Amino acid sequence: MTGHNREEISEAARLHVLRGLRRGEIRTGIVSAIVNFGVFVDIGGVDGLISVAELTWKHISHPSEIASVGDELSVEVLDVDLDRQRVSLSLKALLPDPWQEFAATHTRGRTLSGTVTKVVPFGAFVRIADGIEGLLHNAELPKNAADSPESIRREGDVLRVEILDMDLVRRRVALTLPAASGPPSAGDAQPR
Repeated sequence: MTGHNREEISEAARLHVLRGLRRGEIRTGIVSAIVNFGVFVDIGGVDGLISVAELTWKHISHPSEIASVGDELSVEVLDVDLDRQRVSLSLKALLPDPWQEFAATHTRGRTLSGTVTKVVPFGAFVRIADGIEGLLHNAELPKNAADSPESIRREGDVLRVEILDMDLVRRRVALTLPAASGPPSAGDAQPR
């Protein structure tokens, strides 16, 4: 057999596998490569891509936080493009949606503890549940802290926050500091 014939057989087998895939189908595969934009999974001789957005509900810095080459994963087929011979996969679709659980157990006005994960010019993102971050906008800080918001929140700080508003469709939570508590006390912050 020549190399050309092997390529044709390989191509025919690949097309057969691609034609057999259906949207919504759950497949098991082996992680074949990890790149900055996602994870490639071999599902029966065809590599499908799980993009970073489809790996997990949580924020991650790199796909290697979720998978390693050689791992066996169950994935959902999102799309099959026969013309481009590409398969889009999701791992996240098979995981519980933290927003559904959050919506069932949290309401506007609820006070809870959270950890500052990122400080931005307009406020701070605070992790208030596994996979859930809310925004504590600078406008929600006490008047005396508006000039130096970094005195109220730094990455890693633990704050008491109150849910000001929830938009479950856009998956956003607006936070404020509870009126009674004012700025967090020294006891609320994690040691450095």
